[in-house]
Amino acid sequence: MSEVERKPRVLVIANQKGGVGKTTTAINLGTALAAVGEPTLIIDIDPQGNASTGLGVPRPERKITTYDVLMGQAKLADAIQPTRIPKLSLVPSTVDLSGAELELVGLERRNFRLKDALEEYSVYGSSPFSYALIDCPPSLSLLTINAMAAADAVVVPLQCEFFALEGLTQLLNTIELVRESLNPSLEIQGIVLTMFDKRNRLSDQVAADVREHMGAKVYNTMIPRNVRVSEAPSHGLPALVYDLRCPGSQAYIKLAGELIQRERMRAAA
Repeated sequence: MSEVERKPRVLVIANQKGGVGKTTTAINLGTALAAVGEPTLIIDIDPQGNASTGLGVPRPERKITTYDVLMGQAKLADAIQPTRIPKLSLVPSTVDLSGAELELVGLERRNFRLKDALEEYSVYGSSPFSYALIDCPPSLSLLTINAMAAADAVVVPLQCEFFALEGLTQLLNTIELVRESLNPSLEIQGIVLTMFDKRNRLSDQVAADVREHMGAKVYNTMIPRNVRVSEAPSHGLPALVYDLRCPGSQAYIKLAGELIQRERMRAAA
């Protein structure tokens, strides 16, 4: 495939529940992919802009954002900016995106604004990225629908807690609806168990239940509950840069390797 024809593999990081590790997964998985030589773009489509903050991009430096792209006021290529991580780039977000829900309703192709922007970027400009990771808000909103309509596959962070399976069922129903009406090729790339605490029997039980229901869709790698991972965003750094040796960082490196292996197997099938 030539450089001009190259299209990134678009993965949406989604779960309608908050606090499950979506942004942490987007930042650190993106960093790990970049670290092993896979140029990666993170698209922050959450009005809170936590992925942008966690990558050390202060709000005054977010000149062109996801909002501008969705509203058709800027091209995706103009919104991409480098991060301090080699081979990792970002389309930032600001609170302006919170108004996009209402504004999108009256626009043509309201569900496909991000998909159209990504396709235009790949067609008219050479795409240097192997992966594009979309960090979604904690809701099944029009922003999340845009992300799923644009994506090749979904990565689901799932916290090891009591209501995990209940939330997963709702998300799987949404993915199926998107597949039926907007994006027939959408698939689940994998489910990553986050905030796993090996000292807690409930974590083990939740992990076993999810694996029983979802089988091979669940990654072997589990992300442990880790203070260093929680501290990193306040320094504007991915955990892999803040403390490479901590258990959380090492887990995200393993997750990236597992994801790449799945992608290679899919491509070879």
